[in-house]
Amino acid sequence: EVQLVESGGGLVQPGGSLRLSCKASGFTFGIYDMGWIRQAGKGPEWVSEINSDGGNIKYSDSVKGRFTISRDNAKNTLYLLMNNLKPEDTAVYYCATIHDHELLRGQGTQVTVSS
Repeated sequence: EVQLVESGGGLVQPGGSLRLSCKASGFTFGIYDMGWIRQAGKGPEWVSEINSDGGNIKYSDSVKGRFTISRDNAKNTLYLLMNNLKPEDTAVYYCATIHDHELLRGQGTQVTVSS
């Protein structure tokens, strides 16, 4: 079964940090570009992406300088390290890729930034 499973979300105070993980299974993770998107009630927002070998990385302006995307192809896992979190980062975070011409994403993990 093709699957993405996110973890690592939670409640954190402003200025705090979290590291999200996304475990992939059922497909050859190492040849796929991967990304993180988030949704906070309105439409989904693209956050970051990384190509298959990790050599090309992009961030949205809203997270640049605070978030770091990475991957471990040997562990079939994608990461998102989030530093200096702000209340506006509160959202459900999903890892995603295009698999068989369709968007594949996990069930998401909730990140809440609040004092």
